[in-house]
Amino acid sequence: MAAKKAEQALVDQWRDLLALHARTQCELDRALHRHGLCASDFEVLDVLAGGSARSGSALRVQEISERVHLSQSALSRLIARLEKDGLVERCMCPQDRRGVVVALTPRGRALHGEVLPMQRAVLTRMLTN
Repeated sequence: MAAKKAEQALVDQWRDLLALHARTQCELDRALHRHGLCASDFEVLDVLAGGSARSGSALRVQEISERVHLSQSALSRLIARLEKDGLVERCMCPQDRRGVVVALTPRGRALHGEVLPMQRAVLTRMLTN
């Protein structure tokens, strides 16, 4: 009986975590929508902003995919959309011509800076008790 209660507590904890994620994702999407972004768009811009500041260059698509929770095909479509919107640019990797690197454009860096405080405010509101 105790094992069954422990198992149910674990399942309840998992479902609470999923619900918190879903609510937070919806709040982020709602806040970012007025800037033409969704939460996944912002995550890619944020990873690129952090990676570019750290390395001084673009990030390989593989490096981005390790940091965001999207399938490779979904990430490729998202990057293509961000590129079409003038927020990122793709080019061949200088070290490995088979690879592709992605970097923020000046417009992408400006938009990231503009919405960063809003995104962090939503995270603070949703994730702090």
